[in-house]
Amino acid sequence: MVKDLTGTELVELIESGHPLTLVDALPEAYYRQAHLPGAVNLVEPDAATHAAALLPDRDRTVVTYCSNRACGNSGALARRLEALGYTDVRTYPDGIQDWVESGRPVETGVPA
Repeated sequence: MVKDLTGTELVELIESGHPLTLVDALPEAYYRQAHLPGAVNLVEPDAATHAAALLPDRDRTVVTYCSNRACGNSGALARRLEALGYTDVRTYPDGIQDWVESGRPVETGVPA
């Protein structure tokens, strides 16, 4: 079952050094505008074909997020990843809107 995280819980998880992968579940154009530091981009319709390459360790913690609570992308992706065999999938339902409003840094563009 997918667990929801608050922004504070996500920061604590990151700062604890817990191995995790952040996944932006928004279309690439939004990802390029701003995403959480170190996040990869994966949308739910592409999960079956791209998850294994982006997320090779199915036991690693995966945290999906999108815009805010009104956006269903992160939940849909999280459920799809669980169906694909990922064992520790969590969501950050308040998303990048909460992250930015809390004064936390973002990255832009795509990774090198």
